[in-house]
Amino acid sequence: MKVLSTVLLLISTLVFIFPFYWIVTGAFKIQTVATAIPPEWFPLKPTLSNWLELFKNPIWRWTLNSFIISVVEMAAVCLVSSTAGYVLAKKLFPGRKIIFTMFIAAMALPKQVILVPLFTMLANFGWVNTYHGLILPAIGWPFGVFLMKQFAQTIPGELIEAAKMDGCSEIRLFSTIVLPLLKPALGALAIFTFIASWNDYFSQLIMVRSTSMMTLPLGVSMMTTQSEFLTNYGVLMAGAALASVPMIAIFLIFQKAFTQGITMGAVKG
Repeated sequence: MKVLSTVLLLISTLVFIFPFYWIVTGAFKIQTVATAIPPEWFPLKPTLSNWLELFKNPIWRWTLNSFIISVVEMAAVCLVSSTAGYVLAKKLFPGRKIIFTMFIAAMALPKQVILVPLFTMLANFGWVNTYHGLILPAIGWPFGVFLMKQFAQTIPGELIEAAKMDGCSEIRLFSTIVLPLLKPALGALAIFTFIASWNDYFSQLIMVRSTSMMTLPLGVSMMTTQSEFLTNYGVLMAGAALASVPMIAIFLIFQKAFTQGITMGAVKG
């Protein structure tokens, strides 16, 4: 049974890793080889021409935009979600259950449903093609509030009451007692948010209007380097490989946080 499980896991790993392998190898193939049928499974004559062509575009500007948006959004989501989750978990006030139910319902609502009114509102504010227009709408992430609320429920109420009896203010209570206890959940939420923001191609496609404001995934997808009617897939694969590096690095560094985040999402208080 153990051998069968190992074989199945190995097969599953190969299936999931194959697209990335194909992107990386395709980044070192010329156009005719990258689109050849039958395919060339490994580049017999690797070339760096795709990478040289890729860096003729403002790649570093796109990468900087992606990092600014993803990092700021990650910090803002963690702050808002941790405070909202703590309040919903530990504070008693009228309508608390209704508000939490609304967050749960919002998790099932596709982003495309609210995109038109959201774009209209941002256009009226003059926030289209700006950093804050890309960042602010994503701060109230329902999943983040749900995750933090579920984990905040595991904090002993006696600990909070003892701090209040010692004269601890709400701000000090939250910053010195609650936040340190929420660190595992915050670590998981930070990674989830960074990945979601980095890969948020659809919203960026709608909100961005200039080349200088493009993010790396959006810029890579817009590249057509040979002619108006022909896309250089080798260059696109090189861009896709470059765009995936931060995601792979973050997963390898914080993979325990991913596991903890999935587990904590199922905690019931």
